Amino acid sequence: MQRRKTRPVKVGSVQIGGLAPISIQSMTKTHTSQILKTVSQIKKLEEAGCQIIRCAVPDEESAKAIKKIKSKINIPLVADIHFDYRLAIASIENGADKIRINPGNIGGLDKVEMVIRSAKKRHIPIRIGVNSGSLEKEYVHVNAENMVKSVLKYVKIFEKFDFTDIVISIKAASVPMTIEAYQLLAKKVDYPFHVGITESGTIRAGTIRSSVGIGALLAQGIGDTIRVSLTADPIEEIKVGKEILKSLELFSEGLTIISCPTCGRCEVNIIDIAQKIEDKTKNIKKPLKVAVMGCSVNGPGEAKESDIGLAAGRGVGLIFKGGKILRKVKEKEMVSAVVDEINKLAGGQK
Repeated sequence: MQRRKTRPVKVGSVQIGGLAPISIQSMTKTHTSQILKTVSQIKKLEEAGCQIIRCAVPDEESAKAIKKIKSKINIPLVADIHFDYRLAIASIENGADKIRINPGNIGGLDKVEMVIRSAKKRHIPIRIGVNSGSLEKEYVHVNAENMVKSVLKYVKIFEKFDFTDIVISIKAASVPMTIEAYQLLAKKVDYPFHVGITESGTIRAGTIRSSVGIGALLAQGIGDTIRVSLTADPIEEIKVGKEILKSLELFSEGLTIISCPTCGRCEVNIIDIAQKIEDKTKNIKKPLKVAVMGCSVNGPGEAKESDIGLAAGRGVGLIFKGGKILRKVKEKEMVSAVVDEINKLAGGQK
């Protein structure tokens, strides 16, 4: 698929846009002023594959905490500001790599100008974030067209002050509205897009809605960085984000496990086997395709097409490597045998 061409924006060490790899973001769910808890959560997110982290800055204490948090983490930090322009400026002064504001609720255009000037002085990019739930009152109807009008109004203001270090998000809880809004905006600007479905819901429903919305846009080449917004542990946001990118072949890190859904032909507990293999290999970074199949119809074929494959039958399974049968194993040895072969290919990673 052909990516939409966008201008590059640097967020700390990570580039967004300009055909850079699509980055995965998350947001801390701690109180930012609780530095140790916030750093601990960010470290776990880093390990899971988060590339940019966003923290809420609802008060002065949180803005001041950014400096200490930044000194203890390895990924760029974005300060999320609502309502008070002074917190945006304080976040910039305390070392935020980027700030996210909704210009409509930051306190007026004069306040927006002050934030822009501060960001420009420190060479800090700004994400203009417009959500359907916080659309200005001047727009009677909440729809994609009015969301785009709102964004373009603020883009013109930023450009008036010669500030183009911009990333844009234009999200709604409605998947169709979000898709339409990004499609319309993509025709009008070349700024990079932060893509997601806002307030997408709990882990099951939110994963589905985010995958449909984000996936539909990425499949059209729209999107430069993503965040899956889930009412769940933020680690789940990273997991889902990775799988969305991997499903579109836009991200190659880690295992891709292909497993059959099972049917009446299956004679082993392939659900349990696949889950155990996934759990035991979740930290492996090397891109490998692993097939876990439970019958003689598609099993051997899929297993042969993968780097490592298991074609399981009653009491026994065949382990495939590079398209060739490696060995036959007993049912109770299937998981350990597959994991061992994966670890060998991954260079001993655990």
